[in-house]
Amino acid sequence: MLRRLGCTLLVSTYQAGKLIAIGVGDDGGLHFSMHQFDQAMGVAATQDTIAVGAHRQVWFLKDNSQFAPLIEPRGTYDRCFLARSSIVTGAIQSHELAWGAGDAGPELWVANTRFSCLVNLRPEYSFVPRWRPPFVSEFAAEDRCHLNGLAMRDGQPAFVTVMARTNEAGGWRADKNNTGCVLEVASGEPVATGLAMPHSPRWHDGRLLVLNSGHGTLESVDLSSGDRTEIEAVPGFTRGLSCHANVAFVGLSRIRETAVFGGVPIADHHDELKCGVGVIDLTTGNTVATFEFESGIEEIFDIQVLPDARCVALGGERPDAGGDDEIWVVPAGTEPTAPTPAGSPLES
Repeated sequence: MLRRLGCTLLVSTYQAGKLIAIGVGDDGGLHFSMHQFDQAMGVAATQDTIAVGAHRQVWFLKDNSQFAPLIEPRGTYDRCFLARSSIVTGAIQSHELAWGAGDAGPELWVANTRFSCLVNLRPEYSFVPRWRPPFVSEFAAEDRCHLNGLAMRDGQPAFVTVMARTNEAGGWRADKNNTGCVLEVASGEPVATGLAMPHSPRWHDGRLLVLNSGHGTLESVDLSSGDRTEIEAVPGFTRGLSCHANVAFVGLSRIRETAVFGGVPIADHHDELKCGVGVIDLTTGNTVATFEFESGIEEIFDIQVLPDARCVALGGERPDAGGDDEIWVVPAGTEPTAPTPAGSPLES
């Protein structure tokens, strides 16, 4: 499927703390590249930048595909992204990320779950608040509605998912199986209600898709009536959705028996749940492939498609540890004109 679509999948896992690139190696089989990010959550990608929401910061990996042919075993990779910078946000519990259209180029939007709002990032601030649901009365670090998912349309935020329309600290936890909804950003009003822990709204091919996670389903929403139509049910708690052509890649997770996941409808099938990726044909509504992590990883947080990439290498600085595999990137042709004294910086 990846070979036919000509793409690589970027998969994040909060529990294992990794960003994983799943591509096709030169032998035609699946190939994996992993990079550690503590509490890796939302992922957003352009052709030259990957943003990863992590513990207390958002990391940025830049395209350094000129190195791809040099990475052993040579010939395996056609793209390479290296972690180059981050913005410290503090513990805002950043969930989904999305690139939008900004005045000076792509602009990153972040679902700031702890403060129940959408934000942009600037190096001089923890975050810049841009929008909050009308029922949330103020910016407060209280996770009032568990705003977690973000759908873009025409380069701007269009829809978000919340687990309940509440204005109390942690108020969404009271009845998480029935109070989830999709909100329209422009009006602040719900376009779909009655979901169980919804995630990952997406606008694709002229329709709104959403994961009704507590039921393990991918659904479409009729914007005029609010009616929801089940496209497919899959064997996992659904979180993370990326569409490419007529295919939807859906993240599947085994649920943890905690106060958050306990009692959700899909918990009745606990022993049957998988962790991995379900691949759904949006034309027929059928699952056409499934990838499963059999051990080591229990849950998926986000999935993004990186088009025009057969096999991607991930690398760069390790935010959790230093040193063993350090990489330095400097502009081509940069040479000092004279020996530089020890301890002095090179002049650019």
